[in-house]
Amino acid sequence: MVVNNKVDSLSYDVEAPPAAAGSDAPPPPSAMHHHHHQPQSQRREVLELHKVSVPEPRTTAKALRQRLAEVFFPDDPLHQFKNQSSARRLVLALHYFFPIFQWGSEYNPRLLRSDVVAGLTIASLAIPQGISYAKLANLPPIIGLYSSFVPPLIYSLLGSSRDLAVGPVSIASLVMGSMLREAVSPDEQPILYLQLAFTATFFAGVFQASLGFLRLGFIVDFLSKATLTGFMGGAAIIVSLQQLKGLLGIVHFTSHMGFVDVMTSVVKRHDEWEWQTITMGLAFLAILLLTRQISARNPKLFWVSAGAPLASVIISTILSFIWKSHSISVIGMLPKGVNPPSANLLTFSGSYVALTIKTGIMTGILSLTEGIAVGRTFASINNYQVDGNKEMMAIGIMNMAGSCASCYVTTGSFSRSAVNYSAGCKTALSNIVMASAVLVTLLFLMPLFHYTPNVILSAIIITAVIGLIDVRGAAKLWKVDKLDFLACMAAFLGVLLVSVQVGLAVAVAISLFKILLQVTRPNMVVKGLIPGTQSYRSVTQYREAVRVPSVLIVGVESAIYFANSMYLVERVMRFLRDEEEKALKANQSSIRCVVLDMSAVSAIDTSGLDALSELKKILDKRHIEMVLANPVGSVAERMFNSAVGEAFGSDRLFFSVAEAVAASQCKPQA
Repeated sequence: MVVNNKVDSLSYDVEAPPAAAGSDAPPPPSAMHHHHHQPQSQRREVLELHKVSVPEPRTTAKALRQRLAEVFFPDDPLHQFKNQSSARRLVLALHYFFPIFQWGSEYNPRLLRSDVVAGLTIASLAIPQGISYAKLANLPPIIGLYSSFVPPLIYSLLGSSRDLAVGPVSIASLVMGSMLREAVSPDEQPILYLQLAFTATFFAGVFQASLGFLRLGFIVDFLSKATLTGFMGGAAIIVSLQQLKGLLGIVHFTSHMGFVDVMTSVVKRHDEWEWQTITMGLAFLAILLLTRQISARNPKLFWVSAGAPLASVIISTILSFIWKSHSISVIGMLPKGVNPPSANLLTFSGSYVALTIKTGIMTGILSLTEGIAVGRTFASINNYQVDGNKEMMAIGIMNMAGSCASCYVTTGSFSRSAVNYSAGCKTALSNIVMASAVLVTLLFLMPLFHYTPNVILSAIIITAVIGLIDVRGAAKLWKVDKLDFLACMAAFLGVLLVSVQVGLAVAVAISLFKILLQVTRPNMVVKGLIPGTQSYRSVTQYREAVRVPSVLIVGVESAIYFANSMYLVERVMRFLRDEEEKALKANQSSIRCVVLDMSAVSAIDTSGLDALSELKKILDKRHIEMVLANPVGSVAERMFNSAVGEAFGSDRLFFSVAEAVAASQCKPQA
């Protein structure tokens, strides 16, 4: 069954607005045409014409200032300083740059109790995770504890999130370890590798702080959620596969990260598998996964999964000490004491500078993305605001300072932050409590980790990263947006089959490609009239929408830039060809007016204006009138400041599509 969605007849009584007092201006031509060419009996409704208004003229400096303010200061951070005394402005400035002064001035013992409980709880998770993630980055385990001490103290001074728990994270550790390991072996050149890790951390901090200082936080948003879902899932599997070395007790393991290389190494080295290690690893892995499920099903039992890693470390260490089996690899002696200075290890010259910069930027982007996403998530739950640019500066300064105190890249951890929130933290003091617990460990408890098995660290890492595999999220992408799902799978397979760097590059490339695709090929639709209204909607979205005879209405749903201006012309001409073919088959009159609905065009540049002029010339040669409907303020301003405004004139610019159609229906056919 073919549905004919042409309007058989459309007539309006177009009434001109009353002229101003003392004005001799005649009514608009469209109104005169209508009254001369339609009898009174055909008039169905009165439609008053309105002129398209242009915003008040702005100087170039004012327009540029307003535009830059929207780009770099969308949150208007200086608003709070208006109409304030000098003393009050100083206090507000301290609150802005050092949020600890804001919440610290309102602190009370009731809040202290909650923060102490939360801080001690996340410390029980941070200590084993710190040691584990350091090994993931091919760094000495003690570096992970150092990185769980200094950075949280700095963040508690500068950070604006109450719930963010700071420390090393799995993805940044993996990326740093895999990128640096390609150039330097951590086993053969440990000092050089340590230098590169600290230098990359410094560059990561510089990059992060620069983004915040220059208000360029929107750059991080180029990593879409779809590509991050795929990247995180692939990285989680790679991280888990890397832990087969510790889980199986393999000594000679591949240095490559790819799925095929790892599995090949596992099979080839089957003679190195140790049953004691496998038994202990699988047992503790099962316990950790079980406690994770218990806490997930009953959030009140969050402390079960939070304390399980430390409990596993303690129990496995006792078992290892009792057995003293050579088949179970242990951490060994860790040095006591607080972080030693490492500023002298930073190197800014030589053949590895490019590598450290690249590694710093990669890890910096990933850690920023995770830290800000986690901070905003818990801020929305607790109904407060997190300033993205301030967070970038806080995380950046934290990493720059950390690189001088034997720390590597740190950020807000999702697992620790979730535990922090569940434990009832109220302010960033929980980070200070956690750092204090780590300090006590560094000063007095380090000998206790001597017999901690490496296999338990592998089990802890697998348990932590397995939650990054978001199967439901990928399934949702498939259901909602196939292109997003394709981007997700490309990033996933890039990480899994090639390398982490390639996967990240694919993720960024696909995100940029999607943006370019949407910019260069904007959505354009043919519109029709919704019966009983004066609203015009897409005929593909609304089946009841009917086309207007002899009029082609095209809606442009994007800004018109140099990148898509020629596509605009080509697409309108294709629409015109299709509509004329349909009219010819139906033995109806051909198109004599094209209405371009500009209501969704948010901006236009000079190339876009030229494209409109070009399209008008093409249609004029075919004796087809072209009119524009409802241009927004900035678009109308640019049109009237250019030759396009003169070419179209006021009689070709309409307040709405309905008025444009009414005017075109009133005009006699040529």
